[in-house]
Amino acid sequence: MTIVETRYEHVILSDGNVPIIAGTNMKVIELILEKTAYGWSPEELKFQHSYLTLGQIHSALAYYWDHKEELDHDIEKRFEYVNKLQRKTRDSPLESRLKAKGLI
Repeated sequence: MTIVETRYEHVILSDGNVPIIAGTNMKVIELILEKTAYGWSPEELKFQHSYLTLGQIHSALAYYWDHKEELDHDIEKRFEYVNKLQRKTRDSPLESRLKAKGLI
C-alpha cells in the first residue's frame, strides 16, 4: 500500500486517497459517521474506540472539517449505493412474513 503523509499528524491517505487514521484501519469517514449518527463527542469516540488516542480523533475531525465538502460528497455516494442495493434486494423470508402480518 502506498502511504502519503498529510498535514494531519495522525491521518494518512491510502492508495485510493482514502483518509485513514495512522496505525489503524479506521477510515476518517467511519469516525465522522459515528459522530454524526450518535452525536458523540471526541471523548465518547475515544471511549467507543479505546485503541484510538484523543490526538488521533482530533486529527481525524480536523481533517474532516478541512475537507468537508469532499467527504460529505463521499458519504452521499455511499448512502446512494446502499439505497440502490436495498431497492434491488428482495425481502428476507422473515421480513416477508412480518410484513404479511402487518408487524412491520
